[in-house]
Amino acid sequence: MKKQLLILCLCFTIQLVYSQDSAAKLNDSAMDIYKSDPNKALEILERALKISEEKNDKELIAKSKNNKGIVFRDLGRFEDAKALSQEALIVNDSLILASAHNNIGVVNRNLGLYDEALSSYIKALSIYEAKRMDRQIATTHNAIGLVYSYNGINDKAIEYHLKAKTSFEKLDDKKGISEVYNNIAIIYANDGDLDKALDYFKYSLEIEEGLDDKKGMAESVNNVGAVYYYMDDIDSALVYFNRSATIEKSIGNFAGVAASYNNIADVLMSSGKTDNSKTYIDSAYYYANNSKASTDIEGALINYSIYYENKNKLKKAISYHKQLAQFRDSTLNIETNARIAKLDIEFQTEKKEKEILAQRADLAEKELSLNKKNTQLIGLAVIASLLIFLGYLFYNQQRLKNRQLQKENELKDALLKIETQNRLQEQRLRISRDLHDNIGAQLTFIISSIDNLKYGFDIKDKKLTNKLETISEFTTSTIYELRDTIWAMNKTEISLEDLQSRISNFIDKADLASDGVDFDFRSNASEIGDLKFSSVEGMNIYRIIQESINNALKYSEAKHIKVDFSLEKSALLFQILDDGKGFDIANTLMGNGINNMKKRAHDIGADIDVSSKIDKGTKVVLKMNHS
Repeated sequence: MKKQLLILCLCFTIQLVYSQDSAAKLNDSAMDIYKSDPNKALEILERALKISEEKNDKELIAKSKNNKGIVFRDLGRFEDAKALSQEALIVNDSLILASAHNNIGVVNRNLGLYDEALSSYIKALSIYEAKRMDRQIATTHNAIGLVYSYNGINDKAIEYHLKAKTSFEKLDDKKGISEVYNNIAIIYANDGDLDKALDYFKYSLEIEEGLDDKKGMAESVNNVGAVYYYMDDIDSALVYFNRSATIEKSIGNFAGVAASYNNIADVLMSSGKTDNSKTYIDSAYYYANNSKASTDIEGALINYSIYYENKNKLKKAISYHKQLAQFRDSTLNIETNARIAKLDIEFQTEKKEKEILAQRADLAEKELSLNKKNTQLIGLAVIASLLIFLGYLFYNQQRLKNRQLQKENELKDALLKIETQNRLQEQRLRISRDLHDNIGAQLTFIISSIDNLKYGFDIKDKKLTNKLETISEFTTSTIYELRDTIWAMNKTEISLEDLQSRISNFIDKADLASDGVDFDFRSNASEIGDLKFSSVEGMNIYRIIQESINNALKYSEAKHIKVDFSLEKSALLFQILDDGKGFDIANTLMGNGINNMKKRAHDIGADIDVSSKIDKGTKVVLKMNHS
């Protein structure tokens, strides 16, 4: 009887181990194929979860639920994905917890909950760093970069993407490298450097095709289409967007389908095919609402308002404008950026405090070990050597204390510096938020009020109409200048590359607004090197160049305007030249524009020279010493 009982117990144990092993293997096999066949992966994970629940194995239950959440996330079922990963947070297994926090972070990012996304990513990153898991650390750095990129904090975004890129290259992780290039390309596209963006997106697509990753292929194809659209290559854009929609449908990713349909509708309307766009907008709005993808819901609302404006159904257009404003207010505002910055500051401060505690513990441990050795030597030494040893001990302890005090002082200085930087950053954020929320909102209200007057009343007085348009244009210009100021305020320093990009964008806008004027922008910034300006210097340089171009457009009747950055010996030169009618400097009363340029140059310790001859054009040279 005992023998039979023993055999039964042994069989039960073997069955239990086999079931656990089977559930674990099912999880592994599902995650190996979920990118290429997500529906098959879900079937396998459902079997794994059933086995785990029958055996009441909490860790395997949590792992199976979190893996289902990851697959749901890739299919655009964000609410289901988030709920499953949150259920997985009940276990003590740190790797399952890290994976669940990471998946919740991705879902929150797609839902527009950026501060919550960053909080989840930081929790996952802390676990991965403690375990020194390089691949997971790189993936999380890349994800954190995306949160900053979505909120327009590009310097922090690039910082985290480059961290991830370095790690992925060391690991030879092609999928990771593809994602990093894709994310960096998005930043280039947002900054207006479309050629670079297209190269990076195509390189990412090539890697995804080699990996046969349907999800990655769909994203890269969609991004290539977007760049072609911005380049006005409409036919290529439609080809890539339709290809993206086909791939997303094949894997059941409805959020991706919504994004692709939004893009197709946008292309059709911009190319004058408004009637054909309505079906795509309806489909995009349907799929976006089902997946609760905030970016795609917003895109569909924008397309609806444009569609009805083009169809001259103004009440409908205004209705969708209002829906869009309400939706944006609920998902993204300046306070979100402030909370993200605060979370990052808290994370960095916590890491510093841990380093301080670790160093103090290490010093205390070394001192204790030294005292024990000294005590043993005292017991064995003779009276003569005892006095010498005591003297050495006193000297050595004093030296250790001095070192400890020195390191503690250095750490205190570092903490004080961090706190000072944090306070400065908080002040910048508060001031820029006030500018945006108060002045920016008031200017936007003025423009909206003027538009309402124009569309709401049948104004037949042409002078009044022209006056309203002049006020609207002036207010819009003021908003752009306010954004430039906020841009400079939010940076502790401005690189030459940042300045060049900003000026290039301004020239592009001026070129579009000015008929009959050719612009030529040249820079040997790559030869100058990684030059940094303070925010005050960068803003003043930008305003001087802006004022020079505006003067040329308003008064010179020029056909060509050239802007040139160059380095001559130890001086950095910014030159603005035009071939206009010029003026006699000696007999012309200088206006506020030129006087303001001279004052700005004086404020940053630069020299400015304005030279002009009748019918020979005008030349403005700003010279700054560079070491």
